[in-house]
Amino acid sequence: MSPRVYLVGAGPGDPGLLTLRAARCLAVADVVVHDYLLGPRLLEHVRPEAEVIAVGRSHDERLDQAAIEAILIGRVRAGKTVVRLKNGDPFLFGRGGEEAEALSRAGVPFEIVPGISSALAVPAYAGIPLTHRDHASLVTIVTGHQARSPASGQLGPPSLPWDALVRQGGTLVFLMGMRQLPAIMTALVAHGLPAATPVAAVQWGTTGGQATVIATATTIADRVRAEGLGPPGVVVVGSVVGLRDRVRWFEARPLFGRRVVVTRPRAQAGGLADLLEEQGAEVIPFPTIAIASPPEPDALARAVDAAAEYDWIVFTSANGVRAFFDRFAAGERDLRELARVRLAVIGPETANELRRRLLRPAVQPAEYRAEGLLAAFAAEELRGARILLPRAAGARAILPETLRARGAQVDEVIAYRAVPPLDADVDGLRAALEAGRLDALTFTSSSTVRNFGALLGEAELKRLVRDGRPVVACIGPVTAATARECGLPVTVVPRTYTAAALAAALVDHFRQAPAGER
Repeated sequence: MSPRVYLVGAGPGDPGLLTLRAARCLAVADVVVHDYLLGPRLLEHVRPEAEVIAVGRSHDERLDQAAIEAILIGRVRAGKTVVRLKNGDPFLFGRGGEEAEALSRAGVPFEIVPGISSALAVPAYAGIPLTHRDHASLVTIVTGHQARSPASGQLGPPSLPWDALVRQGGTLVFLMGMRQLPAIMTALVAHGLPAATPVAAVQWGTTGGQATVIATATTIADRVRAEGLGPPGVVVVGSVVGLRDRVRWFEARPLFGRRVVVTRPRAQAGGLADLLEEQGAEVIPFPTIAIASPPEPDALARAVDAAAEYDWIVFTSANGVRAFFDRFAAGERDLRELARVRLAVIGPETANELRRRLLRPAVQPAEYRAEGLLAAFAAEELRGARILLPRAAGARAILPETLRARGAQVDEVIAYRAVPPLDADVDGLRAALEAGRLDALTFTSSSTVRNFGALLGEAELKRLVRDGRPVVACIGPVTAATARECGLPVTVVPRTYTAAALAAALVDHFRQAPAGER
């Protein structure tokens, strides 16, 4: 793509509501400039080498509009492709029009990528249809606050044609109105809205943290305050709110309201995170490992160059498959070179990584760990066989040692390293743990456990042991053993060692939890 700015709507929060066009723009961007409310999972689409700029930590602590526009213009003039990622839709109360005007004045090329607006998506996730033949044939979307006052610098109640809003009927949807909710409701009732009109206030809509309060025009502000709701939120006014009891669906998911930490590397977190979000969980990405190059890249290159000479190549992780074939592709080699080589994998995720390359394993164990793979090899004659084992630094020795004991010649090569990430939000996770806001921690490898302990520190791990919350869930017995060695009390281990089984086991655990823990 030629240097330009893409004004992209990120949608209301659920990462599944990002459009395909938006995802493609993020995948090629050199620079991503995003709003503070953006869900962290959306950034999984961004290339690791891209520059990511957050324009503020809250609505009150953000760069001013002129500074944001200067960043966009400056980066494009430096030859960069820029995505300005905005919550919801960029042209609906998102200042997208202002930014497009600024780009036009500067002679900077730009494109608009619409997003799903929270005005439409949030009520839908709360079970409130904005139109209905028996209730409303008209929807009005309204700003919930006025521009900042030059005198006070504070947001004020909106100056709106209240008479017309009440008189026209239908459904009213207020965006950014949680802080001004008492003033909005007072104005509507003062201009003729019946006091008993149903009103819904929905905070963090479309996410696992969604919270909904239903009341009337005269009681909603007090109810919202009592429930502790605040921005970001959407307010819906009208008789359609009464349909929620029959139409609500999102909050019925088994993990709704649960906050689950996913410690997988950022590039691989999506599979498990998607499974958890489908069950209603709010996923907190906290990658404890990053995949790094091996300490001796030349050793991997030599092994790949000689791969056709082996009888077997044994892959123990999807990361090993990727590292091996990335090196294979970099050497412009041909897969047909491996025609006589038999492949073995340790589990279905590793097998799926091979299948993406149109390769199928000859051996895949029923038990997804080294011991299971060794059992699957029991029927194979290995004496004198040459086996290549590309895997992570620090992996267990049981596999190569046992294969050698059976007479095989095993060449073990480090294909990648699992290292602590440089950008882990340790302070944010500690604060969430201390506040009791997390329900589960998930671990999918021993590396994720060890690095989690290293990042948080011994004192925090002891606090977890003492309190017994959040629930610790591990993908299999090897990972669980590592967690227990680190002092973590493991509660959930699925019978099969896959991401899908881990998500299902968490669902089962919380379904069976005592009422006070649900």
